[in-house]
Amino acid sequence: MFTVAELMPHLTERGITLPSSQVHRLVSGTPERLSLPVLATLCDILDCTPTDLIATSTQNLPARRAAGEEAPFNLAARRPTRVRLTPEG
Repeated sequence: MFTVAELMPHLTERGITLPSSQVHRLVSGTPERLSLPVLATLCDILDCTPTDLIATSTQNLPARRAAGEEAPFNLAARRPTRVRLTPEG
């Protein structure tokens, strides 16, 4: 399905009412947001799974600090030390 006119009746049959401008964005490009009911309906219409419709990718994020660098502050110095109780004797 590559046109709004082809997709609209299928959405309406399944109880999804969207303005034609939103359906146009679904058909012509990659939407920024998509509700789960609309995603489930599209999967039903196209007989596919969400993984068939959504492309995912991963990327490594830069480390917050390089290995070997000191932390901005010493957490151990900010925590109180535990008291050790010993039996008198």
